[in-house]
Amino acid sequence: MMEAWAAETAAGGAHATAHAEPFYGAAEFWVAIGLAIFLFFVARHAVRLISVALDERAERIRNRLDEASRLAEEAQTLLAAYERKQRDAAEEADAILASARREAERLAAEAKDELEQTLKRREVQAMERIAQAQQAAIAEVRGRAVDIAIEATRTLLGERLTPAQGQALIDAAISELPSKLH
Repeated sequence: MMEAWAAETAAGGAHATAHAEPFYGAAEFWVAIGLAIFLFFVARHAVRLISVALDERAERIRNRLDEASRLAEEAQTLLAAYERKQRDAAEEADAILASARREAERLAAEAKDELEQTLKRREVQAMERIAQAQQAAIAEVRGRAVDIAIEATRTLLGERLTPAQGQALIDAAISELPSKLH
């Protein structure tokens, strides 16, 4: 029985090899090749889309960071300008006071009453100048800070606020208006 089976297998094997097609002649081979090419192009397109989306997001994040950095630098500059103005006002006040003291020593011989009136008048003027300079500097810094805060709020609200949330904020502001005006 083994011999019969071996003979049959050998005859069938020889018959199968004689009529076997080359691998590239089979339809399954070309379907696999077509599928591989299709998957290659689909994957290439998908990778391109994903990289573009990631690049755009990175650019938006970079822009936001640059804007935040710019606003921080601007606030730093305003703070430094305010401190410089305050320091200059203090130096000016010191200079005015020193001048007033020298004049007071010179005029001491002439008239004590006149000297006291002059010193008081100059000191009031110096304090008014200092107060005016401080008020101007504070008003400028506050105004700029308000502008920066409004711009930052506008940017954030524009990016994150839905129309429904915006309408709710407007309605709340309108309802608070009578209590704010009185």
